[in-house]
Amino acid sequence: MMNIPGTGLAKGLAVTLRTMTRKSVTAQYPDVQPLLPPRSRGVIALLEENCTVCMLCARECPDWCIYIDSHKETLPAADPNARARTRNVLDRFAIDFSLCMYCGICIEVCPFDALFWSPEFEYAETDILDLTHERDRLREWMWTVPAPPALDPAAEEPKEIAAARKTADKMAAAAAAEGGADA
Repeated sequence: MMNIPGTGLAKGLAVTLRTMTRKSVTAQYPDVQPLLPPRSRGVIALLEENCTVCMLCARECPDWCIYIDSHKETLPAADPNARARTRNVLDRFAIDFSLCMYCGICIEVCPFDALFWSPEFEYAETDILDLTHERDRLREWMWTVPAPPALDPAAEEPKEIAAARKTADKMAAAAAAEGGADA
């Protein structure tokens, strides 16, 4: 195939002319909300019940924009022979969104699924000091987190579930054989 000089330029001009002849579409933002892609990154939401105050999110944050305060509570022993248990109780969980670079590391490292991406993006403030959001505000955004996408029905079954099902089938077969032998 022979390269003719100027074909690239002609193709580029054709694209430009095609674009110039189309009518432009302007989204009237405040009146019409944009269609966000699924699982878009807006703001970080907190599910307090899942937080065990392990501090992984705060330690792994490259910007050090997560502030966590907690205290220990002693739970009485359920059994008289058992010892009392201690647990961490969350006092403060705040994220300074003026420092946050929205990398998502805190969400990825959370072993208890306490942090999620919310598609909320309208949380501008007039004062930069107001961009530190406490746990009550982070919890409000939790209800805007979309449900995870449905599993692919054609996907292979996870190995953990397959192994558990195989063990359960063996136990059921053994119980049925034992029940048949008794009769």
